[in-house]
Amino acid sequence: MARRERVMRMSVELPLWRALAGYRVLTMLYAVGLFAFAYDDYDRPGLAIGYYAVLFVWTLATLPRVQSATACTKRFLAVDLAVALVGIVLTPLAVSDQHIQDGGPTLPSIWTAGSVLAFAIKGGWRWAAFASTPVAVANLVERGHPARDTVHNVILVWVASIAIGYVVEVARASERTLARALEIEAATRERERLARDIHDGVLQVLAMVQRRGAVLGGEAAELGRMAGEQEVALRTLVSGGLVPLSRVSEDAADGALVRAVEEPDDDLGHGPVDLRLLLAPFAAARVSLAEPGAPVPLPPAAARELAAAVGAALDNVRRHAGEDARAWILVEDEPDTVIVTVRDDGPGIPEGRLAQAEGEGRMGVALSIRGRLRDLGGSAELISVPGQGTEVELTVPKVLRGKAEQR
Repeated sequence: MARRERVMRMSVELPLWRALAGYRVLTMLYAVGLFAFAYDDYDRPGLAIGYYAVLFVWTLATLPRVQSATACTKRFLAVDLAVALVGIVLTPLAVSDQHIQDGGPTLPSIWTAGSVLAFAIKGGWRWAAFASTPVAVANLVERGHPARDTVHNVILVWVASIAIGYVVEVARASERTLARALEIEAATRERERLARDIHDGVLQVLAMVQRRGAVLGGEAAELGRMAGEQEVALRTLVSGGLVPLSRVSEDAADGALVRAVEEPDDDLGHGPVDLRLLLAPFAAARVSLAEPGAPVPLPPAAARELAAAVGAALDNVRRHAGEDARAWILVEDEPDTVIVTVRDDGPGIPEGRLAQAEGEGRMGVALSIRGRLRDLGGSAELISVPGQGTEVELTVPKVLRGKAEQR
């Protein structure tokens, strides 16, 4: 079954666009309400009514334009800002002089801030500074002189829009960083999975060919030497690996895209798997299996990976303890976990040998055993005393959480 590619889009801007759309509608109604409340202050109410009719239609008709950065084009932003500026300039023609001297609101009132905020969300703080500047000039022209309340309002709009634009830019950078981190994590998990599969198959065969060739000698020895070289090269490849560049959308305002490869789940619709059935094939003349009399149910993914980890532990017994070494598998079914212990009577592992093996690219314990259990939310404990054998204790929770559930 083909692998699936899961695409995740992360964007903190979509809630901002939704909030902006609501802000525009509410402030448009607020401006109309102010006009109705202060109707007597208007020398030319017909002019104000005409402007509010245009503002009402424009606000509702352009709601789809403020749903995303893609829809909010530069042409729309320019026309939207022009609507706000025209309303500010028309204010002295529609209201009385006393209204202006008392610091009354302009025709668009605080609706103007929504136009500036659209610039900020679309293009960042530089666009916000560009849009708020003509708004500031228009307010000063409307008032006729730099009154204190006018200056305060101008500075407030300027600072707020620039701050929001800066926050949007920081959010975009954070999204790209998070997307990169998630993609690295996904690539690392995929590389570890491939390394485990290769270790359990190809590398084991190459190591066996190398050992048998050295024993047989002659041409077989040369073949074994070549197999050993390929084993080293392959181990280096799977222990290093490459991480692809994270992918981001063409329009940064659409958020970052992360593509993570998911392994197909061919057990959908099936219930838990009895772990005993997967461990039974490991029983042999020199491998004893002790298990409960009742089934040991586990989720399919956990059962497969736990059985593979047991197989990797037995491969290590045959490779390092010799073909004549004995091994014992003990399965314990606890209320919340399943514990499988693999013990052998070999010579044990010298202190520091595991760290040295990982440095040489030999990832049998690190990936085939510990890596599998870590992905399931479990653990692998290795106890070895030189001359007294090795014991590997594998613990897996019965209820998988987080990423392990999606495997």
